[in-house]
Amino acid sequence: MVRTKEFDENEVLFKGMRLFWDQGYEKTSMQELVSHMGIHKGSMYDTFGDKKSLYIKALKHYIERLEQSYKLRMVGLSAKEAIRLLFERAVYQGEESPMGCFIVNTAVELAKHDSEARDCVNQFWDYTEQLMRDLIIEGQQSGEISNTLNAEWLSQYFNNALIGLRVMVKTITDREKLQQIIEMNLSVIN
Repeated sequence: MVRTKEFDENEVLFKGMRLFWDQGYEKTSMQELVSHMGIHKGSMYDTFGDKKSLYIKALKHYIERLEQSYKLRMVGLSAKEAIRLLFERAVYQGEESPMGCFIVNTAVELAKHDSEARDCVNQFWDYTEQLMRDLIIEGQQSGEISNTLNAEWLSQYFNNALIGLRVMVKTITDREKLQQIIEMNLSVIN
């Protein structure tokens, strides 16, 4: 007889994601995952597979949540406001979130040695760059952003600046300094 799951898969995956985000892949043991996620080891393997499979599922879950958050929060914003939002979300995530970005953590820890992790990271960075490009073009069409700026190059510049900011957030606690960095980056389109 097949047993029904006694847990919410998304809720448990979220817990695993938070632990990986906070500690990284290598530092997180299977026992810590089982304990933190509140499920039995057998249930974890049956539902998510091995540690690497769980990590990739957690990373994809993080990416989906981030993309969904962008879409919801950008409704009704101008192009410049939406670009600012992307930068400010990197700095001001809320007290309950680990510092920095799970995607950046993955890029630093795993991407060089794990093609699946690298593909997830690159797909998200491509998504972010395309989102920036679309916002820049939208802003140029509305007259909010100068047409003399190359949308392709500017989207690459902003994506790189955003990744750098996500790294800095892990160690810099001076919010004023981080806000100044945001302002300097955005001055390109002001």
